[in-house]
Amino acid sequence: MQLELFEDLSKIPLEDIFAAYYECRKNKRNRIGALQFELDLENNLLELWEEINNGTWQPRPSTVFIVEKPVIREIFAASFRDRIVHHLVIGRLNALFEKHFIYDSYSCRKGKGTHFGVSRASRFIRKNINGWILKIDIRGYFMSINRKILYEKLELFINNNYRGFDKECIKELCRIIIFYDPVKDCIFHSPSVLWEQLPKDKSLFSAKKDCGLPIGNLTSQVFANFYLTCFDHFIKKDCGIKNYGRYVDDCIFVHASKNFLKKLIPIIQNYLLDNLGLSLHSKKIYLQPCQNGVKFLGCFLKPSHIVINHRTIKNFRQSINIYNKLAYDHKPDTEEKMSFVSSVNSYLGILKHYKTYKKSRYIVRNYISPYWYKHINFSSMEMNKIIIKRH
Repeated sequence: MQLELFEDLSKIPLEDIFAAYYECRKNKRNRIGALQFELDLENNLLELWEEINNGTWQPRPSTVFIVEKPVIREIFAASFRDRIVHHLVIGRLNALFEKHFIYDSYSCRKGKGTHFGVSRASRFIRKNINGWILKIDIRGYFMSINRKILYEKLELFINNNYRGFDKECIKELCRIIIFYDPVKDCIFHSPSVLWEQLPKDKSLFSAKKDCGLPIGNLTSQVFANFYLTCFDHFIKKDCGIKNYGRYVDDCIFVHASKNFLKKLIPIIQNYLLDNLGLSLHSKKIYLQPCQNGVKFLGCFLKPSHIVINHRTIKNFRQSINIYNKLAYDHKPDTEEKMSFVSSVNSYLGILKHYKTYKKSRYIVRNYISPYWYKHINFSSMEMNKIIIKRH
């Protein structure tokens, strides 16, 4: 049976399952799920391969928890073996998505991301210094995505663009992933009281029927980007907006005319509602002169410069304070040292993209407890950044 499946070109080759596994385990090999899967790696991968090819694969229960930084959010973590399937699917479709996405769609794309988005939006503003900025946000975006509309669009996209012999198998995997309800039989890893602080439009537990994608899955991130791509093309082609960019559901438009952008708002509202079942967040529609600047992707953009969001600085300091208490309480072990170094360097990596060298140096010198100096070396480097190295 295994040989028959392998020789069938309409099926997924076993080596592709291995490739998806290696991609999935990157930077996560020490996680419990990955370690448990590796205990019987070959048999687990073989079993997963057979389930995919004979049509019996079904997702296993997800783990759900709440994160509070940078904002409170509900996260669903799929099982490790299910994440392998997610990587397999996205690996098959990503190159096609890249051709379909507009240039200024920044989320979950290689070579793009928040820093690229900030750079592009800043360029739009500098080019139109006497123009106007429109910024919009979609209400409860991930929880409002209509799964039926998403799958219909994805199925049509695959039919028109995918040339692989395993097309039907990939479509079926997409269907299962999209329509799987992670709320069912999920495993809670956060106290229930935290859900009382979470707005209802931010939780799958309150989502409308057939709506919502779980935040935390690779497929959710990419499919959410795909879901709004028709809107991107509508804005660029039908509305003729050249200076437009989007990161997930955070959209920015720059134009010479205030009236043009003002008239565009109801057009946007109607398109999103009629075609995608989405609504704009009425309290997050901003229309103002470019000279006033705008908040976008954790920064404040003005024609002359970019300022990092105060929230990022605040979170950096709070993170250091948490690790300071740890170092005061006991001698950090190797894992705790690595976690501290990783956290600080992560924030420094964000700050290095902006004119924050003096601020970064001040935080490192004045907020990190002397207890840490017993365990790690601090050294200034070139390129206006500070690197923390372990002994």
